[in-house]
Amino acid sequence: METPDARFFVSRPVRGAQADPLSAFSRSCLADIITAANHVILGKDREVRLALACLLARGHLLIEDLPGVGKTTLAQALARLLGLRFSRIQFTSDMLPADVIGVSIYDRERNAFRFLPGAIFSQVLLADEINRATPKTQSALLEAMEERQVTVDGETRPLPEPFFVIATQNPSTQIGTFPLPESQLDRFLLRLELGYPDRDAERLLLENGGRREALPTLTASLTPEGIAPLQQAAGEVHAAPALLDYVQALVETTRTSPRFIHGLSPRAALALLSMARAWAFIGGRRMVMPEDVQVVLPGVARHRLRLADGAGYARLEDIVALIHSVPVT
Repeated sequence: METPDARFFVSRPVRGAQADPLSAFSRSCLADIITAANHVILGKDREVRLALACLLARGHLLIEDLPGVGKTTLAQALARLLGLRFSRIQFTSDMLPADVIGVSIYDRERNAFRFLPGAIFSQVLLADEINRATPKTQSALLEAMEERQVTVDGETRPLPEPFFVIATQNPSTQIGTFPLPESQLDRFLLRLELGYPDRDAERLLLENGGRREALPTLTASLTPEGIAPLQQAAGEVHAAPALLDYVQALVETTRTSPRFIHGLSPRAALALLSMARAWAFIGGRRMVMPEDVQVVLPGVARHRLRLADGAGYARLEDIVALIHSVPVT
């Protein structure tokens, strides 16, 4: 991997203390959240940081993995540590859009219709096993993710802020799944796989039992009002022109490479830069480095790139090959 030159480290002038997005308070809060989450989700520090970065980048997270590896626990832990209202929807094949969004019912006493909000009106929504629902129900959720509002009976209702969807899906090889099409996968800023724990982490689980019972003991390190300033600060992390050249080179390579059916879209390029800024912010840096882009690239790109050989979506080794093919110049 090439060593970046000084052009990637050019910082914008800082005007006063408020211009510095990396205050001691924000660093302390983020460190506390990551440390506490790692006590519940053992051996998955990078995945915890990536999930938190996805929230700071104002995106939504898709976790694809086998049942029982901690997907639900991760979502609940982040909601508790961030002080956010949490709801969970267990998707099934007979679920309707109204089960997600809500429904209007007639109130006899008031002689008017009254809206009963669905689980989507929460700040952290766990859409569990989203690919077990029909495409119609999937679309109801994904439209709300994009617009951050829902329209029922002609009335537009805004969703709460922040609004963070963590969707889980089982591998498509399992029975009873409806794979998300590319246009809907693209709504997720980041896709993660938790995977099996390493040997030491699994030994701790065997010795001390599961960590779900530790969730009620977690205390919030932030309030919902405290997240917006962090999201704004993460979005202000500087990306030098040479760094933008590097992002463009990666994106353009996916569009010309015979390895992929089609390359990354402009929206995917923006997603990559947003995630790289948030990752740098969590790391305590005021500017994005090529290493930040490389860390988040697999999670941003894999569910957006299909392989030309018919083998499905890009694998980790395909993204690693992409990184090595584009020099840091």
